[in-house]
Amino acid sequence: MKQGTPRAVADVLISAVPQLSDRLPEYHIRRAWAALVGPDMARRTRPQSLTNGCLHVVVDNSPWLHELTLRIGELTARLAAETPAIRSLRFTLGTLETEPRSRPERRERRATALTDDDRRDIDEAASAISDPALADVARRLLTTARRFPANARGAVR
Repeated sequence: MKQGTPRAVADVLISAVPQLSDRLPEYHIRRAWAALVGPDMARRTRPQSLTNGCLHVVVDNSPWLHELTLRIGELTARLAAETPAIRSLRFTLGTLETEPRSRPERRERRATALTDDDRRDIDEAASAISDPALADVARRLLTTARRFPANARGAVR
C-alpha cells in the first residue's frame, strides 16, 4: 500500500463529490461566524447563504440592520480578508434560526416485573369489557403501563 502525505478531509470530499466545493466556504463561514464578526454582532445576525460571492445575512432587528448597512464597506473588507469567497454583503431583516442543539439523552425505560396484584388488577379491569378483542387490547395496554411506569412527572400509576 502506497503512503503519501496526509490530506485534509475536505480535499478528499471535494475530489469525491465536486459539488461540495461550492458549499464548503458557506459551511466554514457559518462555523466561524462568531469569530469573524464578534460576539455582539453574532448574537444579532446569522449568515443565510453564499451565492456568487454575496453573503446574505439575516439581522434580527431594524436598528442593527441600519448599523450594519452603514458599515457594509468595512464589514465586507474584513470578511473578505478572512474568507476570499466573500465579495459582497446583503443584509435582510428576519428571524434568526437557532443553531441545532443536540438532543438530550433519552433515559432508557426499564421494564419492571408484574406482581400478582398487578396481574389480578389487569384481569379484573379487562374482564369488565364485553368485547373480547377490545378486552385483549386493554389487557395489553394495562400490562405495558404497569411494566413501564411513567417517569417522575407526576403521573399517577
